[in-house]
Amino acid sequence: MSEAAKSADRDIDADAAAWVIKRRDGEWNAADDESLARWLDESWAHRVAYWRMDAMWDEADRLGVLQLREPKRGRFRPLLVKIAAGIAALALIGAGGAYWSARPAVKTYATAVGGRELVSFEDGTKIELNTDTVLRAYMTSGERKIWFDRGEAYFQVKHDAAHPFVVIAGRQRITDLGTKFFIRRDAGELKVGLVEGRVELASARHAETTLTHGEEATIAPNRFSVVKKTAKDLANELSWRRGFLVFRHATLAEVAAEFNRYNRQKIVIGDPAAAETTIDGTFLSNDPGAFTDAAQTLFGLSVRTRANTILVSR
Repeated sequence: MSEAAKSADRDIDADAAAWVIKRRDGEWNAADDESLARWLDESWAHRVAYWRMDAMWDEADRLGVLQLREPKRGRFRPLLVKIAAGIAALALIGAGGAYWSARPAVKTYATAVGGRELVSFEDGTKIELNTDTVLRAYMTSGERKIWFDRGEAYFQVKHDAAHPFVVIAGRQRITDLGTKFFIRRDAGELKVGLVEGRVELASARHAETTLTHGEEATIAPNRFSVVKKTAKDLANELSWRRGFLVFRHATLAEVAAEFNRYNRQKIVIGDPAAAETTIDGTFLSNDPGAFTDAAQTLFGLSVRTRANTILVSR
């Protein structure tokens, strides 16, 4: 490898270390979520470096090593490279002197926009991924851990008290206590809903909470709430597993945003009054035209299609 390539790799590792340190031990908000997502989307090398540093940080946590706070970007770039190398060294110690690469690999699972995938593991656990979802799994006979990077998924976990099933989503940690649950992670907000059983929800900013059947927690930078949902409400939220979207008293803006998660053809609501109009309905997730036709028929709205955009307005 050339010196220029090595230098580029070191720069990527430094950036990855900075992101991990800020996310784990600094102030984090929705804008940071969006910036990180953009950086990860720039290249596969960015994603690999970030995932490696994030996994190494977890290993350092497991060893009880003190976390490091992020210095200012740019001015201390050489120090960030050293921090990245230090995290890697801690991982080597945790592996009993073996190289990190000798450990069982963390496997990545991802779906495209509009895609769904069912992943089954040897322990009997199943995870169903919804549209535009990325998660990483480290599943061995002694440890079961998922890093939930973005999107939405439904978990059916094979309970094993001796080997807890743990999901890490940003600064939140969800531990299975024998359950079926779903997670949705959008920019700046995490939602965890219980279909069956219990999970333990731990957060850096909120008291540890045990969620039980029918409860749904929403975690945002300045908000934490737990509400009780009916079986019908939960079924509606999971209707994506059958290819449908169910809306009850949803604004057209909310419906458009939901359809846009599943389709590359995006719906734009052209004026505030139309955006706040509410609608009930059940639609195929891959058919935004059915929704815009309903909006046109029910509310007399104008619908115009331009390339990959559907503009709805009065």
